Amino acid sequence: MILRRISAVVGLALAQLRHDRTRTTLAVLGVTLAVLSTTLLAGTGIGVVQTGQEQFDNAGRDLWITGGPVQFAPTQVGGVQNSIYDAHTVTAELQQRDGVATVGPLLFQTVYVSRTGDDFERLAAMGLPSSNGVAVSSGRGFANNSHYADGSYDGPMSHEILVDPRTAELLNVEVGDTIYVGGTLASARANEFEIVGVSSTGSQFLGAPTVTMPLSELQEITGKTATDPATIIAITTSDDTTPEQLEAQLQDAYPGLDVRTNREQLQATLERQAVVLAGGVSLIVLAVLAGLALTLNILFSMVYQQRPEYAALKALGSSTRTISGTVFTQALIVGFLGTGLGLVLTVPLADGLNAVAVAITGFENVVRLQPRVYALGLGVAVVMSVVSGLVASWRMAKVSPVQTLRN
Repeated sequence: MILRRISAVVGLALAQLRHDRTRTTLAVLGVTLAVLSTTLLAGTGIGVVQTGQEQFDNAGRDLWITGGPVQFAPTQVGGVQNSIYDAHTVTAELQQRDGVATVGPLLFQTVYVSRTGDDFERLAAMGLPSSNGVAVSSGRGFANNSHYADGSYDGPMSHEILVDPRTAELLNVEVGDTIYVGGTLASARANEFEIVGVSSTGSQFLGAPTVTMPLSELQEITGKTATDPATIIAITTSDDTTPEQLEAQLQDAYPGLDVRTNREQLQATLERQAVVLAGGVSLIVLAVLAGLALTLNILFSMVYQQRPEYAALKALGSSTRTISGTVFTQALIVGFLGTGLGLVLTVPLADGLNAVAVAITGFENVVRLQPRVYALGLGVAVVMSVVSGLVASWRMAKVSPVQTLRN
C-alpha cells in the first residue's frame, strides 16, 4: 500500500514537471546557479589561502620583516611608499646575528619599460642585492650589486636585468635583447638594460609581469637612493635555530619593525584583505539566498498554475497528504537535477577560471576543488530543495477545491 502510494506520488510529480517544462528548466537552473556560486566561490577562498601559503613556502625563506603596511603612492616615482629604510645597513646588521643564515632585502616598485624607447608599459619591478636564490629558467642571473659602493651609489651599474615570461611575451624580447627601464619616462630613456635571464620569481611575489634588477640600481632609477628603502626583508634561519626562536629575538631587537613567520605573514596579508574576504563570504550567502528565493518563486508559480489540477484531484478524493507529497517530490526532483548539473559543471568552470587567473595574475590553481567544496554545494542544494518542498507543499495543502474550481 505504501509503495503504491509512493509510486503514485512520484508518477504525479513527474507528470506535472513534464507538463510545464519551461518552469521545470528554470527551477533546475536556479538550483544549478546556486550550487555553482557556492562551489566556485568556496573553491576560490580555499585556493587563495593555499596558493598564498605555497608562495611563501616556495620562496625558501623562514622570516619576513616589514615596517608596516605597504602604501601605494601613485603620485610618487615608483608608485609604492615603502616602510623599511637604510635597507643595506639593516641587512648587514641582521647578517651578523646568530641564527641567521641569509638575509635578502626586496624592493617593489613600478617602472616604465620599453623595447624601443618610444612606447612604454608600466610594469612591476623587484630589486635584490644579487640574483642568488632567484630561479632562472634561461640565461643567467645578474652581477652582484657593485653599484651600491658602501652607500655612495657611485659604483658602476651592471645594467643587467631579468624578465619573467609574461614580460618577455609582452615586449617580444628574449635573452640578449635590451630594454629601457626607469621610474620616469626621462629616466627610462636614459637607462638601457640588457636582458641576461628569464625568471618567474618576481611575478610569483607580485602576481604581475615583472622585471628584476639589482636593488641599488632600482633605487637609482626610481630616485630612492637617499633613503635606501626596501619593501620587505626575507630571512633564512640556520639549521640550529627555529624560525619561532629567531622571530622572538629579532622582534625584541627591532621593536619598530614587524617580524613574522611564513604563516603569520600570510595571515597578515589576508587580514589586510578582510573587506575582500568578507565580500566573498557575502557573495556565497547571497548566492544561496538567491537560489532559494528563485527556487521557491518558481515552485510557487508551479503550484499556482497547477491549482486547478490539484483541486480536481482533491475533489476526486485524493488526500491532502498525497497532494503535499507530490509537490514535495517535485521540489526534490528539481533539487537533485540542479545539484547534479551544478556539480558536473563545477569542474570545467573551475578550470576556465583558473586559466583566466593564470593569464591575469600568473597564479595557478586559484580555484581549488576539494571534497568539502562539493559537500558544501550538495548541502546547500539539499537544504534548498527540502525547504522549498516543505513550504510549497504546505501552501498546496491549504488549497480549497471548491473555491479554486469555481474561479
